Amino acid sequence: MTAQLAHLRFDANDPRRLARFWASNLGWEIDEETNGEIRVLPTDGTPFFLTFFQVPEPKASKNPIHLDLVSESVDHQREVVDRLTALSAERVDIGQGPDAEHIVLADPEGNEFCIVIRGEFLADTDYIGAVVFEPANPVTGYFWGEAIGWSVVYDQDGDVAIRAPDGRGPFITFGPPRVVASGKNRLHLDLLADDQATEVDRLIALGATRIDPGRDHMLRAELTDPDGNAFFVLGRQN
Repeated sequence: MTAQLAHLRFDANDPRRLARFWASNLGWEIDEETNGEIRVLPTDGTPFFLTFFQVPEPKASKNPIHLDLVSESVDHQREVVDRLTALSAERVDIGQGPDAEHIVLADPEGNEFCIVIRGEFLADTDYIGAVVFEPANPVTGYFWGEAIGWSVVYDQDGDVAIRAPDGRGPFITFGPPRVVASGKNRLHLDLLADDQATEVDRLIALGATRIDPGRDHMLRAELTDPDGNAFFVLGRQN
């Protein structure tokens, strides 16, 4: 039995401020704070939520995981960018070039995300079009598909995409393939399992690596995927 994709977690210096930004950005709802984490719950059927967890370290480099948000046209893209800059997002240059169709913004703590124009690939997603692992190698896309039971729906030229079996909601995409920088990610996916120990063993068999078990606490085990991206496997609390 596969684990459930529970949430996309943001490490944050000011989690309340960041949660407010993303709730306003997505039109989602802020939930109560639990165990030091603030949750933002979807209102559009997205099969995971966002959590914001306080850390002391400031953001120091480009995130290898980001969100692609979907606009409907060039004019709508401009409207979305104007709305988000009014919420304190900023336009950033990460080397996308002046001719890029997507616009890159950063949230109040510098986490990059893209405003893309809806095309054939994102034809039927909601506002969140994709969670993007960039760079990433194809093996990591297949790992995550097996880890959470999502189908591989695209595999071409080193780029891989997975999506929930019902064909709804956002994609998770992986690529382009190249060497992935090591280091702690400020964004990562967390999984929820009925039997945490069994699930950890299954993920290791799929290609995950267990980070020092001595660092685990409560019902949370920390692993890395084949590209070295850290994630947690959470056990259900009765």
